[in-house]
Amino acid sequence: MIDLQGLRALVAIERGGSVAAAAARLGYTASAVSQQVKKLERDLGGTLLERRGRGVLLTDRARVLVADGARLLEGLERLESVAAAPSPTAPLRVASFSTATRGLLAPLLAATGREALQVPLTIASVDPFEAMELVSDGSVDIAVVHNWNSVPLVAPAHVVTEHVCHDEADVVLQAEHPLAAGDAILRADLVDEPWASTPKGAICHEALLRIFADLGALPRIVAEDPDFASLVELAATGTAVALVPRLGRPALPAGAVARPLADRSQVREVRVAYRRTMSERPAVQRLVAALRAAGAALPA
Repeated sequence: MIDLQGLRALVAIERGGSVAAAAARLGYTASAVSQQVKKLERDLGGTLLERRGRGVLLTDRARVLVADGARLLEGLERLESVAAAPSPTAPLRVASFSTATRGLLAPLLAATGREALQVPLTIASVDPFEAMELVSDGSVDIAVVHNWNSVPLVAPAHVVTEHVCHDEADVVLQAEHPLAAGDAILRADLVDEPWASTPKGAICHEALLRIFADLGALPRIVAEDPDFASLVELAATGTAVALVPRLGRPALPAGAVARPLADRSQVREVRVAYRRTMSERPAVQRLVAALRAAGAALPA
């Protein structure tokens, strides 16, 4: 008999790329995940993981097992979801990027109240790349993510995404900056500017890099911070300029202004993502509908 806990661990290792990543997703220690896979190996009488340097690789046998096992776990999750749907106590786990948490989820909950969802709600603010992984492997039920037109975010085949709204990013800079005099800014005029950016690897950092891709240049990043509020303050002091989305952006401090790019190239689409197996869960349907309504109500 195949141990489902060991199968989940193996699937999580394949999706996360390492035992440590699988442990983080499943909420176990790396040692516990390794033990789960070892038990599965004993039950099946064969090796599933091979040590390679500091990491592990799946054997051919393990890859076949994961391919079929993922479908089995998806079917099991669908059954569990349908059976648990009527329960008022089943929590709804949400992953969201910070500006959507501030600009969409917080106002939505303030307007409708958590009682409207009829289930407990937890929210974790993470980068969209991570949020998509979390919803894909079952660590959360819903992810609010975004696609920059220059940096696509690909959803796995078993994950459904729906449009919520569009959001444009402006260049925030000191009011006395020469580029602040116009109504919009040409990308070419920003090549030599010092930039404040989200950290390397974040999707908004990648979007900043793409601004200059066709100009044969890279932005000169002098400061990194995951909080857009910090980037705005750096821009207000004249330390750097920053690319800051409008969604969830608070009022700019005195001395700072926001100007769009002349070609309006930095637009991202906000989407809500959930696994197909969760599509019939009433709480998921209610939150997805509420997010779409909130997105439609935002200023164009």
